[in-house]
Amino acid sequence: MESKHSLIKSFEFAFNGLKIMVVKGRNFRIQILLGILSIILGIVYKISNLEWLGLILIIASVLILELINTAIEEVVNIVSPEIREEAKIAKDVSAAGVLIASIAAIFIGIFIFIPRIIR
Repeated sequence: MESKHSLIKSFEFAFNGLKIMVVKGRNFRIQILLGILSIILGIVYKISNLEWLGLILIIASVLILELINTAIEEVVNIVSPEIREEAKIAKDVSAAGVLIASIAAIFIGIFIFIPRIIR
């Protein structure tokens, strides 16, 4: 099924979603800040191409999962405004995905930067 929206309109929707997350998403802003800090550290310590690949992938993964987590939470709030165990499970599980990616990001950051900082 083809969308009735133009490609430009689709990009407008996507950028609007990012704008909403930057304005309203405290965790998203923190994750962007940490991603930028990691990129600056990568430049300062001249990390390898392979390390750049890992760093960019994990930064993108955390941000993407935060976007998906927020979308799931908003949909659950619409579908189930009352407190229900199933709604809580959906929200908690999507938040757990962000947590796991964030923990992986910490380990990747430690692996890439701690040896350089120690030197």
